[in-house]
Amino acid sequence: MEQYDIIIIGAGPGGLTAGIYAGRQGTKNLIIDRDLAGGIGREVPEMENYPGFDSISGLELVEKMKAQAIKNCDLHEMEEVNEITKSDEEYRFTVTTNKGTYQSKTIILATGSSHRHLDVKGEDEFMGRGVSYCATCDGFFFAGRDIIMVGGGNTALQEALYLKNLGANVTIVHRRDEFRAQKHLQDMVEKESIPTIMNATVEKITGEMLVESVVLKDTKTGELKEVPTNGVFISVGYVPHTELATQLGVDLNESGHILIDNNQKTNVDYVYAIGDVCVGLKQWVVACGEGAVAATSAYHDLKES
Repeated sequence: MEQYDIIIIGAGPGGLTAGIYAGRQGTKNLIIDRDLAGGIGREVPEMENYPGFDSISGLELVEKMKAQAIKNCDLHEMEEVNEITKSDEEYRFTVTTNKGTYQSKTIILATGSSHRHLDVKGEDEFMGRGVSYCATCDGFFFAGRDIIMVGGGNTALQEALYLKNLGANVTIVHRRDEFRAQKHLQDMVEKESIPTIMNATVEKITGEMLVESVVLKDTKTGELKEVPTNGVFISVGYVPHTELATQLGVDLNESGHILIDNNQKTNVDYVYAIGDVCVGLKQWVVACGEGAVAATSAYHDLKES
């Protein structure tokens, strides 16, 4: 059974950074991800706020980080962790995946999150037939077509701008009377003359074989209105993946995110957490910083144990 000093579960920006820092500190480390490295970060069409790059796609940055990480640690992609158990032995944790079993002295949870759904009629039915959560993945198919972008945060506005650039006719629908996104993105949406429908929620997605319209509800008056569209792109936040954290007895807050201290430590000894699965600002650069802190915390705890 392979043994490690640190096992990092999740190969997003935080997990990859943790692997880089852990390896450079001379510890033996493994990153495991049930998907490809980068997670939903691969879907980011364009970032203009990551230090060192005027503009870079999530996929391009992931590949650069991955190449750096594998110089410093082992990386297992497409391998899902099913269970983590804890003991009083030197290698405290046994990690069981769909491909093998490993032991580790410490665990860094970088399990990330997945797209939150609207949970409305037609959403599941038209998945892949007009309903999408990824502009980078599916936007190409909607050039010259009408699209509803649902959401009001940074990702929603970024993807609306990306879809507009592809030639789609985008309208943003948001349930509040103002966006939560950065002012820079709001200014760009205004500059690109992207129409917005505020104080509205999607109540139903309709069509025959493909999406043909959405039913919107005015959040102030309750009025229903049907709006023709060829596609619905949804960006209304994320659901943290905390199943493994729960197995280990890690404390969560009311929204289901992992609680951590300033050193990324959880309430369970030798278990750390980083990135979107944690309480805190959901930004790529923040996850990277947390990865560096967690790897360093684990290193010092190992030295003292």
